[in-house]
Amino acid sequence: MKTILVPTDFSAPSYHAALYALQLGNQLQATKLILYNACEQPMPTDMNMGPINFIGVDQTVEASKVALEKFKNKMLAESPSAIPIETISEYTVLSHNLHELCEAIQADVIVMGVTGGGKLQETLVGSNAIHVARHAEVPVIIIPPGTVFTPIKKVLFACDFKKVVESTPITLLKKILDATHPQLLVLNIDYKERHVNPDTPFESMLLDTLLQGYNPEYHFTEDKDFIEGINNFALQHKVDLIITIPKKHGLLDSLFSKNHTKALAFHSHVPLLMIHEKN
Repeated sequence: MKTILVPTDFSAPSYHAALYALQLGNQLQATKLILYNACEQPMPTDMNMGPINFIGVDQTVEASKVALEKFKNKMLAESPSAIPIETISEYTVLSHNLHELCEAIQADVIVMGVTGGGKLQETLVGSNAIHVARHAEVPVIIIPPGTVFTPIKKVLFACDFKKVVESTPITLLKKILDATHPQLLVLNIDYKERHVNPDTPFESMLLDTLLQGYNPEYHFTEDKDFIEGINNFALQHKVDLIITIPKKHGLLDSLFSKNHTKALAFHSHVPLLMIHEKN
């Protein structure tokens, strides 16, 4: 976990996430943190709007570079760190170039923030974070509003015990665990065993084999509301990071549909890390 990518739109949530990323980088002994701004001219959404004064691409990118330097200096003034901070400005849409960017800089993890300040702000600021979390090929950490960094000592892995070997990106998961050396809690949330089937004990045994050497503790809880259940568990057990795998199929497909993902990202009490299932 040496290179941390922090997309920013210069909003308060993205600044908060950048500070978290910088402090996380100290724990991970990261060698580089990259602040990234995808800048693009605003487009009119109403045909009756008057003309918009556009500036050129070069001027837009230059303004972005200046803003990133100010952003970086403010971060370092508030949270001094020895980790080198680089900046990248591109005239593009964040979701269009992310995969190529991650490959080019060899990003190990993306850190992004969201806001809880009302439905409009959630839509504008949160949509990028949700899109990145669902589609990025590297792990993504979403920082909820008001999160204060604490060293990652206890990690909660939410699991449904379905097709464990086929769906668990174990290499990425171990990379995260090896970087933080946490106490690992594996949590299954169900209600009246609606999703328990004859394969569940065998699947849990397979997961235990995959996590051999990490001493996982297994917890099972009933709750009609997944969001409330995972938040309550995380709060009760003083969890520092929640890890999820937003599967394309199965139980977590419904739990991590757009609305559920957004709810967990916006209202989780702790940072939420998403890693994608194996292809």
